Amino acid sequence: QVQLVESGGGLVQPGGSLRLSCAASGSIFSIRTMGWYRQAPGKQRELVASLTTGSRANYADSAKGRFTISRDNAKNTVYLQMNSLKPEDTAVYYCNADLQTYGSRQYIFYWGQGTQVTVSS
Repeated sequence: QVQLVESGGGLVQPGGSLRLSCAASGSIFSIRTMGWYRQAPGKQRELVASLTTGSRANYADSAKGRFTISRDNAKNTVYLQMNSLKPEDTAVYYCNADLQTYGSRQYIFYWGQGTQVTVSS
């Protein structure tokens, strides 16, 4: 079984910072992409940032210059450093990974359960 577990969410004031972490565990053979999505109430889930093996990081326009995605490939962990947070960043943040297991060559998306980020004074 593959599991993604997020951590690091919480309440922060505007202008503050948070660092989200997501660790993937299980029978993982290869990870192609890890990333972060977010979903606010009444809105569609949207890509925040992603990092594909052999490629540069991809960011939503709203995240550029404020957020930084990074990966520790040895630990199958992805991070999202969020600085200069704004109230509009408030959402549930979901980790995802596009990966192969030892039992299959198929690349399959896996999702974490999400971590709440609330930006409010």
